Amino acid sequence: MTFSIVGQVGDAFGIAVASKFPFVGAVVPEVRPGVGAVATQAMARVAYRAVALDALASGADAAEAVTACTTPDPERAHRQLGVVGVGSQATYTGESCLDWAGGVCGRDETGGYAIQGNILTGPDVVSEMEAAWLAGAGRSLTDRLIAALLAGDAAGGDSRGRQGAALYAVQPGAGYDHCGVLADLRVDDHEDAPQELARLLRMNDLIFGGPEDVSPLEGELADEVALRLSSLGFSGEVSSALSSWAGEANYEMRMTPDGIDAKVLETLRAATPDA
Repeated sequence: MTFSIVGQVGDAFGIAVASKFPFVGAVVPEVRPGVGAVATQAMARVAYRAVALDALASGADAAEAVTACTTPDPERAHRQLGVVGVGSQATYTGESCLDWAGGVCGRDETGGYAIQGNILTGPDVVSEMEAAWLAGAGRSLTDRLIAALLAGDAAGGDSRGRQGAALYAVQPGAGYDHCGVLADLRVDDHEDAPQELARLLRMNDLIFGGPEDVSPLEGELADEVALRLSSLGFSGEVSSALSSWAGEANYEMRMTPDGIDAKVLETLRAATPDA
């Protein structure tokens, strides 16, 4: 009752998933840093997540991890599974999954992917997801995952409609306090869950991303930033005022003594259109 993509970019692993099923993020995805990622769906078996990741951690490839899950399971004909490990990927669709059901997997120079879905509007959902993933080479894992998910949704997605979506991705040293979580997002009940997930990812990247495209706070830019901050009630030395505003707005991870991050500047300008 779901479509998903399991992906890898370098040492980052993650999953994006959408469904008419609410709370899909509580059931489908699991990721283990340095090991791989798993999506279990259709008549999902949550235990597959640990079995597959344990198999990968012990040295099995993704196809062997799928076998470890499905061989002892008498209900495997109703299951669907995507697995990506370090150097391997696999997708599995049981013969009793409801139409349309199927998947595809592959690998490029950045890592592997496994895409699968059931009760879809047609096979173009999976093929459009694969095309979007491959077209995103050079972009971040989370950007590629959400692009693929939105492409699948635009192609028709779950034939029953939209309600739940989730994205879970990890990378060593990433995220808040360098905890390793790139994104851990769920949309449990929304009329357009994939688009809402994309909105949350943009917010996640703004809050948890590090500084990028930094411009020195000097000259006309310093004057502009000081004026905008003053209109919001933050005055004094510009760097200090910026730090105070950013802390209140939860942008402290993008602060740098070298100047102002491009996304922070964009957000400040949007917040002060009349300044």
